[in-house]
Amino acid sequence: MRHRKSGRKLGRTPSHRKALLRNLAKALLIHGRITTTLAKAKDLRGVVEPLVTLALKDDLHARRVAYRFLGEHKLVSRLFTEIGPSFAGGGGGYTRVVKLALPRRGDAAPLAVIEFIRKPGETPPAPKAIPAEQPEKQPDPAAATDS
Repeated sequence: MRHRKSGRKLGRTPSHRKALLRNLAKALLIHGRITTTLAKAKDLRGVVEPLVTLALKDDLHARRVAYRFLGEHKLVSRLFTEIGPSFAGGGGGYTRVVKLALPRRGDAAPLAVIEFIRKPGETPPAPKAIPAEQPEKQPDPAAATDS
């Protein structure tokens, strides 16, 4: 039984799984949207979202940690200059996984699209203004005595 064993193995060795998720993360950072299997898309969220959180910090240490994972200066620069600032002020949930209707031909694996909820370079929406509550009108005591 597989009780209390978290994470998906994806039919790969740990080093192959790490390389797969690294390559998928690079593809998502480059294209902003990729189509893959549902299990890989769900695992990829756990890799990409911490990278975006690092990009929100935008200091030297965060850039070095991102470079250690991505291994490309151009991708790190894109992450910190375009993708990170578009999520400023957010509290997580930077990606969206949408299941596709038709499975993959050949093995019928369920497919999904994983994408950023905002396009890179897009400015975050302004917070909605909450209307101030107006005090309830109290009945006029003079009007009540007229009747």
